[in-house]
Amino acid sequence: MNLKLGIFLVGLVCFGSCNEIDPKGDKDVKEFVLNWNSKHTSLKAFDLKHEYLDEAIYYGIELTKEKIQQDKVALFERFPDLKQTIPESSISIEKEGGNFLVLFTRTISYNETEGNYPSFLSVIYKNGNFKIVREGLKLEDSTVNPNPLLFPSKATLKETYAKLPKLYGDFNGDALSDYAVVVLPQPNNNELKANTTPCETGCESRIIFSATTLSPIVIKNTFQGVLENVRDLNGDGADEIAFMSETSKTKTLYVYNATTGTLLTDPIFINTEVHRNLKLIDILKKAGPKKIRITESIQENDVWTLKSRVVEVE
Repeated sequence: MNLKLGIFLVGLVCFGSCNEIDPKGDKDVKEFVLNWNSKHTSLKAFDLKHEYLDEAIYYGIELTKEKIQQDKVALFERFPDLKQTIPESSISIEKEGGNFLVLFTRTISYNETEGNYPSFLSVIYKNGNFKIVREGLKLEDSTVNPNPLLFPSKATLKETYAKLPKLYGDFNGDALSDYAVVVLPQPNNNELKANTTPCETGCESRIIFSATTLSPIVIKNTFQGVLENVRDLNGDGADEIAFMSETSKTKTLYVYNATTGTLLTDPIFINTEVHRNLKLIDILKKAGPKKIRITESIQENDVWTLKSRVVEVE
């Protein structure tokens, strides 16, 4: 082989490999999408944030990958039997600038209903990994009207993940500060005046944590209230969290172990028509290692009285 031919062949090999901008092809993109789909289960949804950029466009609104994961986890809390499948034959891939635009149809079944939803992901290959840039629906191709609980609207996402007041603490016990927010439902005016339930959205308040290892806490039949950090009451090294639900005539304090999402004690009821101006410290205080003293309104012989008792907590 002469010198010129050798240089030409080396240059040709380098041009075909060294200068290849994107070594990944449609097959790898398809495998990524199918793997993403396989994580849409109640157990694996907690790992979905790793499939997204740190911030991605999620059904029309920019969210952090942690908030996207929280929304996915909440989906399986609403519909534990939900199943999502993507037939490989429905997947088509186009180039979108430097990204891959993946079009597909997903079949979703839940509560004995089933629907097909034309969808898309915009995927980028970055630092040796695929990441999702955008996720959404191609509604113009669909004859199905999506359930808003399956596919959140832009307005719903904005309302849910707006800058809600943050309650700081160490709710997962890792000795680092994290925070929680509460998302309240929106009852209509007649329901508020009548002080009745359920609300239009089911009267469920949701406590959402910044620490993605903590599952959201759903509090049924509540539509107004505030969060409280009641510190470590059970000695597990993590702060407990409380939600003070309020109506025009009552207050009810729900005290949760944030790491397990379970109540430390039965809800603590206060009749505010009779027992006014009680502060949190009047209702709940630590009484010793793994013990709390609670004070609540009790009705006996048609008379409301305040009674206190000590409760052991785990």
